[in-house]
Amino acid sequence: MHPFIAQSPVDLLAVVPIAIGFHPEDSVVLLAFDAQMPGAPARRGETFHARVDLPRTDEHRDEVAQLLINVVRRHRVGMVGLLVYTEDIAESVLFADLFVPQLVAAGVVVVDVLRVGPDRFYALGDPSDPGVPYDLSSHPFTARQVLSGRVVHQNRAALMDSLIGEDEADSEALGRVADTYVDELLASGHTHGRLGELLRGEARWLQRRIRSYLRSPRPLAPLVAGRVLVLVAFDALREVAWAEMTRGQAHLHVELWRDLTRRAPADLRSGAGGLLAFAAWLAGDGALACCALDRCFGTDPEDRMARQVVALLESATPPTVWAPIPQSALRVFTIGSEPTDETPRESEEGSAVS
Repeated sequence: MHPFIAQSPVDLLAVVPIAIGFHPEDSVVLLAFDAQMPGAPARRGETFHARVDLPRTDEHRDEVAQLLINVVRRHRVGMVGLLVYTEDIAESVLFADLFVPQLVAAGVVVVDVLRVGPDRFYALGDPSDPGVPYDLSSHPFTARQVLSGRVVHQNRAALMDSLIGEDEADSEALGRVADTYVDELLASGHTHGRLGELLRGEARWLQRRIRSYLRSPRPLAPLVAGRVLVLVAFDALREVAWAEMTRGQAHLHVELWRDLTRRAPADLRSGAGGLLAFAAWLAGDGALACCALDRCFGTDPEDRMARQVVALLESATPPTVWAPIPQSALRVFTIGSEPTDETPRESEEGSAVS
């Protein structure tokens, strides 16, 4: 995403849906700017933008404030804007009164503290403020994103809905392909005692399919898509797909795994969903990464890749730290090793949360 120069409160409001991918509701949004804390070594760091649900209990407010202040300190951010999206004045003030002093104590310049309603924004510290009307539909930042083709969803629920497929016949076809392929794979491997060898061959096939998609992106045919979904249900083969990801092509990986997440039967969704979440983080789309995790794993994922993405998001780790996994590190290609013996299609669908 190209940088935006915000010069007014309305500019800040226009940045938010572009940065997080949807128009927030009942949310705390922290916009961090490229300025250093006093006394920090001079460097040009990665800015970040964070959105969390508006906390409504003392315990949750403390947790959210601690999470955000830790991220600010870790990244040595020197300037932020705080926007609280809610029509509940009391809740917004309770959080701001807790969090803003922590920012100031850490040497952070807070350029704006606003409460944002559907069509007006308010100075959060002034309960008598009548508010200032705003309309983002004609803002230059919005126009730039429309021209670039970037989709901004109406709210988080709409972003979640974009990960739900509508073609039941296609999903059922993928399920039949997957069932047949699993039976053939396991029967051949166990009969001839060469499951590891078979999966190494399948790993090469998976690499070729992914690389072919990157050259010419188009939805995978059901026979191919069902086979891919089975393979990425194995941890060791999902690493093969993971190792194909680069920052330069992250957006293409997002589209591949978003499409397969939408089309996958529920019991085959987690492999593609974990890859979608990681690709979305790598592409700088933290909101999509969060929604992919919620869609496929629920609120407390036990999946290893899902937990890694959660850690990356909670620490606001920038995608610039990513270095592709070398082939020599992939378990499935290690001489004498066997990939994990987990059975595909064993994971259950996680419940979606807001």
